[in-house]
Amino acid sequence: MEGDVDHEGQGADPAPISPGYSYYVLALLFFVYVFNFVDRQVLAILLVPIQEDLGVSDTFMGALTGFAFALFYTFAGIPIARLADRASRRSIIALGLVVWSSMTAVSGLARTGLHLAVARIGVGIGEAAGTPPAHSLLSDYFGPERRATALSIYAMGVYIGVAAGFMGGGWLATQFGWRVVFGVVGLAGIPLAVLVRTTIRELPRGFSDPGSVQHHEPAPFWQTIGSLLRNRSLVFIVLATSLQSLWGYGILAWGPTFLIRVHGMELAEVGFKLGLPIGLLGGAGVFFGGWLADRYGRDDPRWYMRLPAIECALVFPLAILFILADSQLMAMVFFCPLYFVGAMYVGPMHSTIQGLVVPSQRAMASAANLFTVNMLGLGMGPLVIGLLNDALASSFGDVSIRWSMMVAAVLGSGSSVLFWLSSRTLPRDLQTARDATQGR
Repeated sequence: MEGDVDHEGQGADPAPISPGYSYYVLALLFFVYVFNFVDRQVLAILLVPIQEDLGVSDTFMGALTGFAFALFYTFAGIPIARLADRASRRSIIALGLVVWSSMTAVSGLARTGLHLAVARIGVGIGEAAGTPPAHSLLSDYFGPERRATALSIYAMGVYIGVAAGFMGGGWLATQFGWRVVFGVVGLAGIPLAVLVRTTIRELPRGFSDPGSVQHHEPAPFWQTIGSLLRNRSLVFIVLATSLQSLWGYGILAWGPTFLIRVHGMELAEVGFKLGLPIGLLGGAGVFFGGWLADRYGRDDPRWYMRLPAIECALVFPLAILFILADSQLMAMVFFCPLYFVGAMYVGPMHSTIQGLVVPSQRAMASAANLFTVNMLGLGMGPLVIGLLNDALASSFGDVSIRWSMMVAAVLGSGSSVLFWLSSRTLPRDLQTARDATQGR
């Protein structure tokens, strides 16, 4: 494969990119994202055996799966994204993959809760190098008219990764113990890092944007942050995604424990019954949502955010039905459409954020979104549920988790209003970004 265009990714006219190669890059980065979420979420299926082995509380595990990971993931993501807007994105992704895979393997050596927390912090720092540079790179391989679909395919890695972590992790833990799970899934990511570094080609930033693209040097940090905060559509999108993620990450972290405590499922059973719909229906939902947004958004860009608003409005009643279901069967009947509809906003959200900024700010915009989303969603969602579990345990016992998850679902329901508000200013803000990209 050809080397980097140059340090900035802005060299002389690059060779044309074939559609086949573009989809190869998309497929490879998709698999990187799968490993990202396998290594991140496999902890959720292992909460019960880890608690039994290490003797830690629900509050501790809620903090570990949420806030401790999110804190370092998000704060590391900002400087890494600044670097990704200047330097080789493929190298940053490959190095991050090596770090988070290695630290996942090290998690299996933990002898105390503190040991496990330190290893998971390492996973968070490594994973911060994954999504922002990948979003920026894919936005150069796919133009605006195909970007929502491409980023939806990339985002399917979340659901396939969670499914693989739940199903594979549940089975491996039953057969060999939770420590082996971390070793196997961690070391499996190392060969993939080699492929990323040696076969993905860097492109000039803005390569697939229409018209003559004006090269912009990344602005100083606080100037960049200021410009993002002044972008009304972007602010509403980030806030909406944060609320939706509070519920989404809460269910990913505590869904297996919920089914074990409330519905009496076994560990391996939960891995397959939860993992399979997450992988198939979550993946299908995120793809369909991106395709639908590209179809309707071409004529009226407001639909890129109107559709997520409608989808998130439908999630809330499905979430309540899932939580209050009185049998395993009914819980899973409601969980399937919940996860399909709940995933549909992801692709339009990511592609719209990329379209709202100039190419030299795309990794930073992605990181700023992830910073807010993960601090509020990934950080607070699992932690709030864990805290409420312990606080309500004396009154409700094991079913306290049902009411904890209800609180998270209510908080997440506000995302629909915020997505709709973002659609009102979206055409103007997208045009402003296009004019700036072309130097007008």
